[in-house]
Amino acid sequence: MGKLLARMYKPNIVRRALNLWPPFWGSGIKIESISQDFRQVRVRLKLRWWNKNANRAQYGGSIFSLTDPVYALMLMGILGDEYYVWDKEASINFIKPGYSDLYADFIISEEQIETIVSGTHNGEKCFPEFVIRVKNRSGEVVSEVQRKLYVRKKPAFRELSNQE
Repeated sequence: MGKLLARMYKPNIVRRALNLWPPFWGSGIKIESISQDFRQVRVRLKLRWWNKNANRAQYGGSIFSLTDPVYALMLMGILGDEYYVWDKEASINFIKPGYSDLYADFIISEEQIETIVSGTHNGEKCFPEFVIRVKNRSGEVVSEVQRKLYVRKKPAFRELSNQE
């Protein structure tokens, strides 16, 4: 993230930008809220005629896309310009069909942030993992998505280890 982008990286701006981003907008994905500290995000996947599968339920690719950049973007907002943050791996477990709008809540705890920061202060790579439970309108889990991220402090911000 460049310095200009870092200055503009505010929750309301990120939310508006993502809601206009063609992959989200076209899939019916909407960021409903982002907390001011980037630690909580709520996302909705609208059920539309063009994102239904052959069984008239939510298309699996849209469910997967619902979770795609969210944790990485949250960590970018939390950690700032000093870190590289990328999605590394992901997997999805479809539990039941989604016949309504679907919702996902993303939360990053203080403990997770401390683990990431302490694990990367000398430039080490960190691979935090998160599980997102995608729920239907009734609150039933329709899928679980596991995401692994890559986080590393940029060279200019790394502490030199004490080598004798």
